[in-house]
Amino acid sequence: MKTLPIIVLMSGLSYVAHAQTVEPRDLLEVADFNGPVVSPNGKLVAFRIEQASVERNTYDAFWYVQDVDGVSLPHRIADGGVVLRDSAGIPLPATVVWSPDGRWIYYRAMVDGKIDVWRAAANGSGVEPMTHDTADVRDFVLGKGGCVLRYSVGAAREEVRSAERAEYDQGIHIDAFVPIGQPLFRSGFVGGRMATQHYGKVWFDRVPLPADVPDHWKAVDLQKRVTRDLDAAEARDVGEESNADKRYPEAWLLSRSPADDRVAILTRTGKRNGLRDKPDVKLSATLPEGPQEIVCKAAACTGKAITSIQWRPHSDEVLFTVTDPSAGLAQSIYRWNVRAGAVLPVAHSPGLLNGGRDPSSKCGASHAAMVCVSATASQPPRLERIDLETEAQRVLFEPNAALARAMAKSSSVRLLRWKGARGQLFTGRFYPAKSGSGARLPLFVNYYRCAGFVRGGFGDEWPFASLAAHGISALCINAAPYRLDPVDRYNEGLAAAESAVTLLSANGEVDCAKVGMGGLSFGSEVTMWVAMKSRLLAAASVSSVSMSPNYYLLGSIKGDPFASGLKKFWGLGSPEKTPSQWHVLSPAYNLDRISAPILFQMPEQEYMQATDYVIPMIRKSMADLYVFPNEPHQKFQPKHKLAAYTRNMDWFRFWLQGYEDDDPSKADQYARWRALRRRPTSARSSAPDCKG
Repeated sequence: MKTLPIIVLMSGLSYVAHAQTVEPRDLLEVADFNGPVVSPNGKLVAFRIEQASVERNTYDAFWYVQDVDGVSLPHRIADGGVVLRDSAGIPLPATVVWSPDGRWIYYRAMVDGKIDVWRAAANGSGVEPMTHDTADVRDFVLGKGGCVLRYSVGAAREEVRSAERAEYDQGIHIDAFVPIGQPLFRSGFVGGRMATQHYGKVWFDRVPLPADVPDHWKAVDLQKRVTRDLDAAEARDVGEESNADKRYPEAWLLSRSPADDRVAILTRTGKRNGLRDKPDVKLSATLPEGPQEIVCKAAACTGKAITSIQWRPHSDEVLFTVTDPSAGLAQSIYRWNVRAGAVLPVAHSPGLLNGGRDPSSKCGASHAAMVCVSATASQPPRLERIDLETEAQRVLFEPNAALARAMAKSSSVRLLRWKGARGQLFTGRFYPAKSGSGARLPLFVNYYRCAGFVRGGFGDEWPFASLAAHGISALCINAAPYRLDPVDRYNEGLAAAESAVTLLSANGEVDCAKVGMGGLSFGSEVTMWVAMKSRLLAAASVSSVSMSPNYYLLGSIKGDPFASGLKKFWGLGSPEKTPSQWHVLSPAYNLDRISAPILFQMPEQEYMQATDYVIPMIRKSMADLYVFPNEPHQKFQPKHKLAAYTRNMDWFRFWLQGYEDDDPSKADQYARWRALRRRPTSARSSAPDCKG
């Protein structure tokens, strides 16, 4: 068995150890863990690592296996293939299943343009595809005995390409399913390749052609290597195994015990009072001897933000994770004995302690220990073992050690807690810049989600540690619970930013006349709202659209699903039917109220929705616009990510520090920005509002 080639894995990060500052590329090339799963005997853990390659504009993904006790280094056993993503650009979870004897792991991978189920030997001796289908595998289930692999497919790959070519040859008919406002032929990545997209069933979700092909289930006899189609009854049984248990229709999350029919349940409870989601969570479980639910009533699981649940193997205990909003989304793990009712602590982290970047992802678990991905604002992801009896923690694998050392030298990130004018509690991660002269420093603010190793805010576009290393303090603010009234939820973002600036200015830490703000998705909406409704900002940067007539026009082709969503979450009908609400919410009707220059770095799939207010801003010397080809809601191509990181750094250093990089390739960029700065002060604010 060959040991892991550590030097290869860390080559993209090793130079950081000698750097004086953490640069955007360092943050982009973090090695991320995905989905640690412990073998049935509890001795091994399998996990995937993903890492960006700027030169090749792709992501390397490899599967590793390591002893849970950490007695040896991890072994790289298989190529993970192309990192698959949803239509918003977010990586899909890397699901891995162990064979009952612990000799093999099974996983989906896209290799050579085909998504199949692959099998890799845990000892690194071999890897092979277990399906050879004409269609891409959507899901799979390994039979309990480990002898049969059942998997689902949709349309055959050639059928998909034929449907795309037919549209191209005959002209694409525009209807409620065609995402207008973006290129129409093979314009987005689906299943790891450029594909023609149609709208799915959820908001602006996109799916490949032909979009209405249902799952078709098949089974592979792993000993005879024979594949057969499942009949309707067999397919229905598999679907029920792989889907949420229909016995609990009110459940938010379910976890079935792999050994029997026990179920752990999370249910949202309480009155919404204007919130999108019920504010509380009830933890309960069932045992084999009775159908009644047993509710956890201990203090540790009552009135807490429980975000994940799983059964401890070979026990009556449910392991659950609390993600505490009052502590900046810090996570704690507990174990609840369903029979005895006792709840005991397992571990606590000031950041994430789970299965990856998603706060709701699960650790791997055996009866003796959990294997978790640990990440904090100053600590890049690493793999840790947590003993379930003694609570002792041990680092198993730390591929980002060089970056961790650089972070420790360059920045002292701290949790910030403060209250707004109406007494609401806000939390965030503050990256203070260092001032040799003791002068107040500029501040960059981002509002959305700040869990784990933050990097560049939700969507990763504003490099907090790099900004701080270059003299601009940065603050990532955790958004308040999502309110259905758009004015209320945007005003909470405005209150969070204003009160944070007031606090930090009063402490002498920031210059309240030099504040920048940026965001993606909801963070973009809040940034535009702050720019419209206050004079807090000296500069801004956004990556996504806000409500506008163009957004309505292009989205309205979807019909009732779009109209109902617009009404529910923004209180909007058409601009003609609800003009007053449009005039409150849309930048298109509030350009005269925007004083801060705005950098737009938008994906090709969305920018057309914003042109009715961005183009007038460009013509009035209020904005600069970049569009990234073939990118969805969240950009993911490494070269594009690095370009966005770097340009945001340049933008805020220009406006908040008066700094220009002497790189000749940036000359045109700075010429445009200097033209924006020459805009008459009667059109720009002479100075933002400044308190403290």
